[in-house]
Amino acid sequence: MELVAFLGTDKDNWGQISALINRGKWDKVIIVKNKDSEDFPYGDETIKIDSETPLIELKGIMMEKLKAKIGGDFEVALSIASGNGKEHMALISALLSIPVGIRFVAFTRKGVEFFN
Repeated sequence: MELVAFLGTDKDNWGQISALINRGKWDKVIIVKNKDSEDFPYGDETIKIDSETPLIELKGIMMEKLKAKIGGDFEVALSIASGNGKEHMALISALLSIPVGIRFVAFTRKGVEFFN
């Protein structure tokens, strides 16, 4: 399964994403990040977006860029521990429009956990 994670400018949540990447078993890791976020040393693929873009346009940009990166899986693991609501809405909508299913994932005291 591929992991798609949003990386915002809120560095305090980056540890959550790092733990998911390092402790999970992923076929590929795709990081979608705000263009203003600093470099992040993890991930197989990185997609930079401008969070100032209007929501519907942002969703379309994400969808086109993700289509080219996501393999033949019918669902992806998704982390939205970082970022804001607008970025999350655009990302979730883009993934569902590709279409792929979404399994939300987080790193907890028990390890990598899926919840839906």
